[in-house]
Amino acid sequence: MSEIKLVRIYSHEQEKGFRVLVDRLWPRGISKVKADLDVWAKEMGPSNELRKWFNHDPQKFPEFKAKYLAEIKANPETKSFVELIQEKLKESDVIFLYGAKDPLYNQAVILKEYFTSLSK
Repeated sequence: MSEIKLVRIYSHEQEKGFRVLVDRLWPRGISKVKADLDVWAKEMGPSNELRKWFNHDPQKFPEFKAKYLAEIKANPETKSFVELIQEKLKESDVIFLYGAKDPLYNQAVILKEYFTSLSK
């Protein structure tokens, strides 16, 4: 069965599947060719204000998560994004790519949890 996987875009080990960059900003030092994206879902990344406030501080992660989930639910792009990801999951794994250094405290983790909650 296909699943959503989280991979740092800078990782040397890149998974196969439908590749989606879920950052609002393009990752520094990564060329469009090297990124090998199927979709850049920049509209699904946290708002600039929220991203700057969080500043990858693990202490702020619970509040960041709550605020980001509120943004996801209010985002007019969410419905079409969810439909796209659900369609692609029928064919292959979906890879959520992110640039953050921390694999536990970033928006891709929250976005994956959001999708998991939809299928329950």
